[in-house]
Amino acid sequence: MSEAERPNMGPLDIKRVMAALPHRYPMLLVDRVEELVPDRSIVAVKAVTINESFFQGHFPGRPIMPGVLIVEALAQAAGVLAVESLGLAGSGKLVYFMAIDEAKFRSPVEPGVLLKLEVEFVQKRASVCKFAGKALIDGKVAAQANFTAMIADPPKD
Repeated sequence: MSEAERPNMGPLDIKRVMAALPHRYPMLLVDRVEELVPDRSIVAVKAVTINESFFQGHFPGRPIMPGVLIVEALAQAAGVLAVESLGLAGSGKLVYFMAIDEAKFRSPVEPGVLLKLEVEFVQKRASVCKFAGKALIDGKVAAQANFTAMIADPPKD
C-alpha cells in the first residue's frame, strides 16, 4: 500500500495513547489523538486544566503552561506518530529527544484551553526521525518547534 493510500487512524483514546507511550501522570501530556495518518502526521489534543501541578508555581496569580512542557507535549504526539507508523506499539521501544530547533513561543497557554498538537514527519528512518510541530489554541499558533528523536531500546536494569 502506498503512502498516499494509507488510511487515517483516529480518533485514538487515552488507552491507545498510553499503549504507545511510556509516560504516565503527571508527565503524560497527550489526552487524545484526533487524527493520525501513518508515515505522515498526527493531530492530538492536550486539555490544559487548572489541576495541572505545574500551575501551582508557574506563575501564582497568572498560571501559564511552561514552554518546555508545550514542546514536550508536541514530542509526545510525535512519539505516538512514530510508534504507530513504525509498528512499534507493545515492543518496549522508546522515543528519546535528540534535538530541539527553532522553538518559538507566540502566546501564553493558560488553564481552560484545548491545546491542539499538530506534528508531521520531516524525515523518517528506522532509528532517527525528524519532526515539525505546532501547538495551537483556537487555530492560532501558541508555540512551534522542529525536533529530532531517536528510537531505541529502554535502558537495561
